[in-house]
Amino acid sequence: MPPEKAPAKYRQIADHLRKGILDGTYPAGQPLPSEEILAKQFGVTRPTVRQGIAELRAAGLVEVMMGRGMFVRSPHSRPSLTRPRGVRRTSEGRYVEADGLRWDDAEEPVATRTDAPLALADLLRIPPGEPLYTYDALQTADRGRLRQLHRTYVPFSVLIDTKYEDQAPPPAPRLYAALAELGHELHFIEYLRPRMPLPDQAHALRLPDGVPMFHVLRVTLDETGRPLALEEFHLPGDDLELAYPLLDTK
Repeated sequence: MPPEKAPAKYRQIADHLRKGILDGTYPAGQPLPSEEILAKQFGVTRPTVRQGIAELRAAGLVEVMMGRGMFVRSPHSRPSLTRPRGVRRTSEGRYVEADGLRWDDAEEPVATRTDAPLALADLLRIPPGEPLYTYDALQTADRGRLRQLHRTYVPFSVLIDTKYEDQAPPPAPRLYAALAELGHELHFIEYLRPRMPLPDQAHALRLPDGVPMFHVLRVTLDETGRPLALEEFHLPGDDLELAYPLLDTK
């Protein structure tokens, strides 16, 4: 039986650093040894070191900061930001985000007409292809430190026989007040999943290589459970956790 072939040098470097990150030898937020030091340690060229580091970046374990070096992103560390999710109603009757953050649009959202794709039509319980009012916004909070992509969808059929039949309603969250004024009692449900961002999403959210994002779909329903609108959020998944209240229905 032939002897097993030794792993490629770049793989040895990646495995060595991965082990050190996971066992705490290299703590989260701390710099890794430089390319020069790793090249000498393993007897390789710096391009080989970069190939090993690329594996760790793709896995979300290392972040490379231009001019500063390579820094650890440990999967065991607690995120620096916890955001409560959901919508609550104030004593004045206003609907506000549970996280209490003030989100500003990079540009004023403009309503466009789109047709409901199959997946969203299913959540909205409308036929695929039904026209929707759609708003897109890049939003920031905390003086630009926090970022999210936010899209609002409102089916035309929800607006029949209302003042919005011939004009676009406002985007969420102002949409909530508009729907309440039409006599709806609002309820909300969210669907959450992590996924890797598309290139334009990674650029807008300023995500490092190998970092996933949260994809959240929020459906606004009336008192009968009929969907009235849908929102789509894309949130950075690098240093953020989301918190949801769980209600005892007994």
